[in-house]
Amino acid sequence: MRIKTYAICIYIIFIYWISLHIPHMSTLFFPTLGAFSLLFISRPFEKAQLRKIAIGAILSSFIGSLFVYWSSGVLSLLLTLVIVIFFINKFKWNAPPILSVALIPFFTHTSLIWVAPVSVAGSLLGLLLTLSAAAYLEKRCAALAFFLRRTTEAKSDSAL
Repeated sequence: MRIKTYAICIYIIFIYWISLHIPHMSTLFFPTLGAFSLLFISRPFEKAQLRKIAIGAILSSFIGSLFVYWSSGVLSLLLTLVIVIFFINKFKWNAPPILSVALIPFFTHTSLIWVAPVSVAGSLLGLLLTLSAAAYLEKRCAALAFFLRRTTEAKSDSAL
């Protein structure tokens, strides 16, 4: 669990650095990325569930982008919320950050409709790859610790 925690922290810092220093990558970092990170390490998800949640997040950011592109008013916000909540209930995506990701286009104000969904997809793909690598490393370290652990107890020759 510790390796995953450190890996996530390094990954989020890296994404934040990229969003600050590389032009046109400012939407790559979003606060909900931290919520997804904590969600993914705090619950025992299967890989299929993780993919489903990531696809739900990408779809919801696309819905938000579509409605912002159409109009950035209150009605488009309401429609985005209603549709995304419907999808969360229908497909049983047990991940509240999905609704937050749908709101990203409402405060980033990009002129291109595809920027937010591609940014969410890239960030979550990187997060899932980081967690997979950390899980592999944890498994390897656990196996190494098992072999390095002393299994025999040496008793002293001296008696009291």
